[in-house]
Amino acid sequence: MILQFEHFLFFLLAFLWIVIGSFHVAKYFQKIKLPLITGFLISGVIAGPFFLELVSDESILNLQIVNEFSLSYIAFAAGTELFLKEIRSSLKSILWNTFGQLVITFGVAVVAIILLADHIPFLSGLSQSNVLAIALLTGTIFVARSPSSAIAIINEMRAKGRFTKTAISVTVIKDVLVILLFAICLSIANSLVKGVELSYFFLLELLVELSATFSMGIILARILKFIFSFKIHQHLKVAILLGSGYAVYPFSHYIHHLSENFLPFEILIEPLLVCITVSFIIVNYTSLRIEFQTIVEKIGPAIYAAFFTLAGAMMSLDILADTWKIALLFFIIRLVGMMGGAWLGGTFAGDPKLFRRIGWMPYVTQAGVSLALVMVISNSFPAWGSQLATIIVAVVIVNQLVGPPLFKWAIKRVGENRNQPRDHYEHSRRVLIFGYENQSVALSNELQKNNWKVSIATRKPQDQIEEIPGVKTYHIPGLQAETLANLNLKKFDTFVLLHSDRGNYHIAEWIYENIGEKVVIVRLADRKNLKKFYDLGALVIDPSTAFVNLLQHFVRSPLATSLLMGMEADKDTLDVTVEDESLFGIALRNLRLPVDVLILSVKRKGNIIITHGYTRLRQGDVVTVVGSVESLEKVALQFESFELEKNSTRSAGNN
Repeated sequence: MILQFEHFLFFLLAFLWIVIGSFHVAKYFQKIKLPLITGFLISGVIAGPFFLELVSDESILNLQIVNEFSLSYIAFAAGTELFLKEIRSSLKSILWNTFGQLVITFGVAVVAIILLADHIPFLSGLSQSNVLAIALLTGTIFVARSPSSAIAIINEMRAKGRFTKTAISVTVIKDVLVILLFAICLSIANSLVKGVELSYFFLLELLVELSATFSMGIILARILKFIFSFKIHQHLKVAILLGSGYAVYPFSHYIHHLSENFLPFEILIEPLLVCITVSFIIVNYTSLRIEFQTIVEKIGPAIYAAFFTLAGAMMSLDILADTWKIALLFFIIRLVGMMGGAWLGGTFAGDPKLFRRIGWMPYVTQAGVSLALVMVISNSFPAWGSQLATIIVAVVIVNQLVGPPLFKWAIKRVGENRNQPRDHYEHSRRVLIFGYENQSVALSNELQKNNWKVSIATRKPQDQIEEIPGVKTYHIPGLQAETLANLNLKKFDTFVLLHSDRGNYHIAEWIYENIGEKVVIVRLADRKNLKKFYDLGALVIDPSTAFVNLLQHFVRSPLATSLLMGMEADKDTLDVTVEDESLFGIALRNLRLPVDVLILSVKRKGNIIITHGYTRLRQGDVVTVVGSVESLEKVALQFESFELEKNSTRSAGNN
């Protein structure tokens, strides 16, 4: 026993070393615009038994624990994406696309295989009942998708938007439904092939299995809720979460063994469905949603690297070489079904034409669930199960290699890729400073440190000023209306006016009358002009009182003032405008914010409102948040509307 454990520990440590290398190698694939998953898979293939043999067939058998840990985590991560309050705005699209992908993909596969049976070698000599059984089982597996790769791609690209939300929701729902569909088709196939009478008993058996699976998920969710309610270190919570997910596998095997020996039928509990149920309940019906999502998000990269590297090592390239022609035919049949499902579902859902045209791309990749179902078929039908399994495994291999780049391209095509150069987002962070002096130079440098695009408009000749790196300088003859119009001020979000009160008022009035609502900050010279600027909606800084007010706030609340002044390391504040339609009407307590982010205020129609957990957001609300710089970036991505971004970028380009 001790020798076996040492043997297992040796394989595990060696594999973890390979995973570390795979993680670094995969980054080079990103440089050539390929997903990290593809890098993990190819790294696994190279390290596997067909090339370097660093991961042998023997070690793969000893590493199944890695697979089960990873699959349970992936199911947890998939369940967190089903936050009902967020997906309600896309519910119609999700349901219709699920229907299209499930029904059309399944239907096209069944019909195509029946019609092409005479041209497929191992099907040509079988009876019609056997062909129908094979068609039903193959159609079921064609519906299966890989939530793991979908979530990995979304996290890698920081994708967000209607297309992405629909894709991950449909993927998770399909993986739940495909397990139900497979159970039904397996019973029908048994009836067709083995002459087993098709009765209502198999429906009762299926009902018992589902009830046991969901009951186990509910019980485990309550156990985790109880444990997580205690103040224990987050690392321990991570270990408990992964351990409980893995424990589902041996427990389900134990239940199967008991039912096999003491009941007239077998009970097969699906571990993936149990883990999805657990995370769905915790995210939607407990107060632990944010903490649970944070834990799942933090451990994701390591899990994905291990899972997909092992998946690459497990690829049977010899099978692909022997069956590539039939595998290619099956691959094409599946693509045709998915294309038809995406078009039909998208049409009924009222999705944009682009979504309907490329809506099949997120569902190409297959992995764990598909391979697990293939093994069940192989064991259940000795006559032809192994041949069918060989072909479908080859199809899965092709899908694993082709699917991730397709999904990544689709996300870029619809414009929901958030993992882009920072200046892609900076069109809404452009400031124009009127006046060149020491204060404007200092302000420009500070704003650039916080990733603002700064421009300065000055009446000074070019030979009298020093160019500031990264700052565009406009040399203007004066402040006439024609000059202001030629500056194309619409592309700026914020204006800082450092001229005389008369010049500042002329600029502020022109902006108010010709552009509309913009952030205008004015340095005041004479307090008698204060009301004039307020009437234009400008923010006014009076140098004669600003310093005293700042000292007063430092005395009354030193921590809050130093935070707002940007004096705390790695902490900052941010104003974000609510433009994402999925957030309209959602209560603040239901926002999926990073744990270190705090909402300070909400400004609605020019007024600061007193907020609480049940305050519901409205379109156009300006929310002020404080937190770490990294977390504030995530909040900005969450609140903004990418459709508006694309329009703004396009307008900027046209201008």
